[in-house]
Amino acid sequence: MQAYAAVPTALNSLPRLPQEFTGREDELSKILSMLDPGSGSSATVGSVAGLPGVGKTTLAHAVGHAALDKGWFTGVQMVNLRGYDPSPVPPEDALEALLRALGVAAEHIPPTLDEREGLYRSQLDALAWEGQRVLILADNASTSDQVRSLLPARHHAVLVTSRHALPGLGARLFNLHSLQPDAAVNLLRQRLEVACPDDRRVEEEPAAADELSALCGYLPLALQIAASLLADDPDQPLSERVRMLTDAGTRLGGLDDGERNLRTVFDECLTRLSHEEADLYRLLGLHPGPDISTLAASALTGQPADKVTLLLRQLVRARLLTQNSQARDRWFMHDLLRVHAQEQARISLGGDRARRRRYEQASTGLTEYYVRHSGAADTHLQPPGEAVSTLFDGREQALAWFDAERENLLASIHSHARTQAASSLGFTLGRYLTWRRRHQDLVTVRAHALEACQALGDASNLARAWNNLGNALREIQRYTEALDALQTGLGLFQQLDDVNGQASAWNNLGSALEELHRYTEALDAHQTALDLFQHTDDINGQAAAWNNLGNALGKLKRYTEALDARQTALDLFQQTGDPYGQARTCHNLGSALVELNRYTEAHDACLTALDLFQQLGDTHGQATTWSGLGRALVGLNRYAEAHDACLTALDLFQETGDINRQARTWNNLGTACRGLERQEEAISAGEKAVAMLTQEEDWASAGEAWAEFAITLNAFGAEPSQVWEAWEQSATAYTRAGDDEAAATSRAKLESTTPGI
Repeated sequence: MQAYAAVPTALNSLPRLPQEFTGREDELSKILSMLDPGSGSSATVGSVAGLPGVGKTTLAHAVGHAALDKGWFTGVQMVNLRGYDPSPVPPEDALEALLRALGVAAEHIPPTLDEREGLYRSQLDALAWEGQRVLILADNASTSDQVRSLLPARHHAVLVTSRHALPGLGARLFNLHSLQPDAAVNLLRQRLEVACPDDRRVEEEPAAADELSALCGYLPLALQIAASLLADDPDQPLSERVRMLTDAGTRLGGLDDGERNLRTVFDECLTRLSHEEADLYRLLGLHPGPDISTLAASALTGQPADKVTLLLRQLVRARLLTQNSQARDRWFMHDLLRVHAQEQARISLGGDRARRRRYEQASTGLTEYYVRHSGAADTHLQPPGEAVSTLFDGREQALAWFDAERENLLASIHSHARTQAASSLGFTLGRYLTWRRRHQDLVTVRAHALEACQALGDASNLARAWNNLGNALREIQRYTEALDALQTGLGLFQQLDDVNGQASAWNNLGSALEELHRYTEALDAHQTALDLFQHTDDINGQAAAWNNLGNALGKLKRYTEALDARQTALDLFQQTGDPYGQARTCHNLGSALVELNRYTEAHDACLTALDLFQQLGDTHGQATTWSGLGRALVGLNRYAEAHDACLTALDLFQETGDINRQARTWNNLGTACRGLERQEEAISAGEKAVAMLTQEEDWASAGEAWAEFAITLNAFGAEPSQVWEAWEQSATAYTRAGDDEAAATSRAKLESTTPGI
């Protein structure tokens, strides 16, 4: 095939790169490494795929500019294939455009696709013989057929952008995702500064800039539209734009600057889908959570999992869905696409009764799936002796399912407020959220369960709901509210003549009273619970009551009785085969033994508890026991081991987010460091302990920590005024905790210390 005309030495159809191009350094580097002629890469075709508006074209432009700057190409030619327009550019028209750009006169361009392809390749070969190398940017392709004729045989390179992966090209694939949050804010800031160099709204309202970027889904096109709207109204605060996007019926309605409309862009995506794929896309809009499993999607559609998987993968190929790389059976939508899918689901209903009925059935099927599986998973977290569901193969698998579905389950409760689904999920999620220490979530689901029971007139479960809410409130230190809720629950159990329910309520009431430092009342409450559990022959309940009795007796400094109570609890938990009850009680037994200076026995009890918690996979239980083990080891003067035990506890407490226990462990660590004569570490640990416990307003523990800190300061020869102040702080904290005996001891130390000048 003859080559026509002399080709210019610089072929460049690239537009200027936007000043606000940002956040794509990693992607740019990866694509350039493929194009680098010195890299030894055999790949000459790359494909950038991603959802609409993610910035594929701009990245391709950036690649072209960077490759030219490096001297790897003598020219870059672009062709927009308009693959998602109603009339995509056919390959013969794309070849004509490229041939013209390569210097071929119109009269020499043949009419057929094959002839144009042959001429195109001969032109590229001629360039190669002259030492020139061209990068072809085939933008916005929708099928491999649009691009295949544009691929060079050798020497040159092609970079394709598409919403699809285009597997027929054999290209190296680069998946482009939304910007990172910092880069998204940076794009917003730069775009505003391009419009007006004096625009400082991002710097003036950083929190609003973060929220606005999140509402835009960190999607470059959405951010550019938002920036355009802000630039058009230079006096509008970012917080006002945030409210407009939040308060609008849909965020998509607020992302339209007159020239670019995100909804229209997303609408175009649906025109490329089959009927079944588009239907699944809309159905996914009914799902309230951030991602969905294959089984849940099967429940939503009423179709077998294997068929649903094929459809889900088609949506992935269309970049309307993403498959989780770690959990292959999970799928998620970009935030703005989910908004669009929800909107499409509403629109498609219209007045179509059949479709409305089908969507209602789909929503019901999904909800029933979550209710059924959460109930089944919960059976594996119950005390021994209860029947367990065969849907899950043991506690570990049940916990893994809960972990994967937690956000979806919470979203389902919110979306089905005041219904039976909210009630069921509110009850079955409790043990899991307690296990994972998701206490704020626990309060939320317990409140929803209570509200649902009230709305449904479910008197039989209302008492349980109040009892559960009280326990959840106690976990987030809202003790007075917890007490009120527990007393309400107790009253309802008494009206129902539910003895076992009353026993549970009294036991929980006692724990709340302990937190309010009403230890004598707490002891009476636990004793009442024990009596009732004995009346109903509930051995596990008796064990829990004995354990809590031990806690109350310990607070009252009746350590020998506390030890006996905990030993009784341990015997009963061993009788019922409850490993979690045994683990907690062994830990508490260790604490009682430390108070009685029986450190060797305390050490052994902690090791038993630690082994049980490790078998259960209970990270927080392990952390608590490592901290207790540290105290026992200090008592045995094994300071190096105590130091290591406390460090292990701190790491685990940080993992579980327990600030209060971290603070108390810092106190134990300070004592261990003092024994090792490591002055700086001991003082630093003590300072952290007192600061954290004071902030937590745990006055009893703060009093103990200040006392230990005073001893540490004195041991290392600190100024008397510092020691005096520490004892004063200890006495004050103990007084606030209502522990007059401990306050008196600290005040006696205070009075024996000369404060100095």
